[in-house]
Amino acid sequence: MAGALAGSMLLLISSMLFSWPVATGGGMAPTPEEQREAAFEAPTGSCLDWTPPDGQDIRVVDCVEEHLFEVTSTVDISADYPENAPPPDVTAWQEIAVAKCTPGATTYLGGTLDPFGRYSVNALKPNDAQWADGDRKLRCGLQSVAASGALQPTTGPAAKQDQSNIHEPGTCLALDGQKIGDPIDCTQPHAFEIVGNVDLAEAFPAEYPNVDQQTEKALELCTAVATTYTGGTDLAAKKLTLYSDTLKEESWAAGSRQVDCKVGAKLPGGGGLAPITNSVRATPATTTPTQPPASTPGG
Repeated sequence: MAGALAGSMLLLISSMLFSWPVATGGGMAPTPEEQREAAFEAPTGSCLDWTPPDGQDIRVVDCVEEHLFEVTSTVDISADYPENAPPPDVTAWQEIAVAKCTPGATTYLGGTLDPFGRYSVNALKPNDAQWADGDRKLRCGLQSVAASGALQPTTGPAAKQDQSNIHEPGTCLALDGQKIGDPIDCTQPHAFEIVGNVDLAEAFPAEYPNVDQQTEKALELCTAVATTYTGGTDLAAKKLTLYSDTLKEESWAAGSRQVDCKVGAKLPGGGGLAPITNSVRATPATTTPTQPPASTPGG
């Protein structure tokens, strides 16, 4: 979570180093400058989108469309950073964003924020010129980040979404050494392919189930999901294994109940994951484990 926040915060900081433009008005379509101004002044509940990495086309969009940021509040930090105070460094900005924006984001989501869920708290900050002019406002918001910290588009208002950290079926996740990476095209070597999601709420309507209980029930439910997704492919015959995620207690307390069902390949001897290529979806494509060199760490 901390690594994802750090990466995403750097992205936002580097993306927002331009001054607010002055709107020119008129009845014509808004200029890019006017769109940027509207984005920075957008009220709570607005959704923003832009093209990474520079963000020069930041604009307000309908939340039903893909977007990278959803505004949850505006926070003034002038009490902590009065006139002539130097701007915080990157690390301090990260800490400020978490401390100042988390309460508002939690309220915005109805009182619960899954710390391991699909949304992370972040903020758009004033750049150096704006800071020098006395701007001390943070535009707090929610975003979704991949393992590397890269921003991931979301659709729909966050307050109406399940916070479970799940992926769309058909998503493949890169294998970076033995770490799980960002979504990647399934034709490229990857660690897992998401074949579906299952909901544990019915099986466990009350207290938090331990990891073993979750795993047993999730794999039971995932088996049917995988069969549908793959058209009944014999995964074992292809040296593939069906896995499921589990939920942490903090996620359960926040209301998250869904987990991913995913397919991967074990290294010989079971010492980690082997990269696989192509998809197991019920199409003419096939999935073939790709054996790494014998010198690869961890197998």
